[in-house]
Amino acid sequence: MNFSELNNRYKGILFIIISAFGFAMMSAFVKLSGDLPSFQKTFFRNIVSLLVALALILNHNGSFFGKRENQKTLVLRSVFGTLGIIFNFYSIDRLVLSDANMLNKLSPFFVIIFSALFLKEKINLKQISAIVIAFIGALFIIKPTFNLEMIPAIIGTLGGIAAAAAYTCVRALSGRENPDTIVFYFSFFSSVVTLPLMLLSYEPMRMIQLIYLILAGVFASIGQFGITFAYKYSPAKEISIFDYTNIIFSALISLCIFGILPDYLSVIGYIIVFMASLYMFIFNKN
Repeated sequence: MNFSELNNRYKGILFIIISAFGFAMMSAFVKLSGDLPSFQKTFFRNIVSLLVALALILNHNGSFFGKRENQKTLVLRSVFGTLGIIFNFYSIDRLVLSDANMLNKLSPFFVIIFSALFLKEKINLKQISAIVIAFIGALFIIKPTFNLEMIPAIIGTLGGIAAAAAYTCVRALSGRENPDTIVFYFSFFSSVVTLPLMLLSYEPMRMIQLIYLILAGVFASIGQFGITFAYKYSPAKEISIFDYTNIIFSALISLCIFGILPDYLSVIGYIIVFMASLYMFIFNKN
């Protein structure tokens, strides 16, 4: 069986797993790049995605900035996507890699909430229960201490919320804009917005740091195109559970590269959040 013979749900699953691996590798290279400002990391991450999307659009004679009627949604996707990246990079620098990524992966639960609010997709009691359970799991990862130590975890959670808003916009654009256009628009917007912020806080980089940030951008492009195509082929509620393969990838990368594993409370939190996702996935499948 070739790719064209797969049904749309399996295509969505394949792309979201590719995306999960891409974002896990991106996170690793962002962390490896060291103590650089988040705006600087965000700019380099997006400038690579911008060049990749530009090449694809030129190759396919596609649209750079999309249709006039979709501008509001494209701008919202770009604003929330940029905030999500900045928040996520801040938490990656200060938390265990898998902790930061798990907080970001609360986004599928927020996607369900935002889809119900703005796309008028139905939400029921079982989905609400799964969302509540997921937040309980998140508390094990955040470990509320009511002092400055929990700020990175809070910002990581805000990154998940912003990412969910961005992915809801991607879902709304499905069938209305080409994935290449969506990625280019977001990357262009984010690069323009973060450029002056980067220049204000710029810190000189060693060559190895620049290489790490370029690689972060390459894998971010894989992750970005993966998630865009995934939501093109299948609704978030049917495939979002497979995005949690990112945590497996992140934990393995964290162990192999940084020699760090999450503590037992975080592992409990991972299990709770994953079980909530599994419950929701089985319910949606049935």
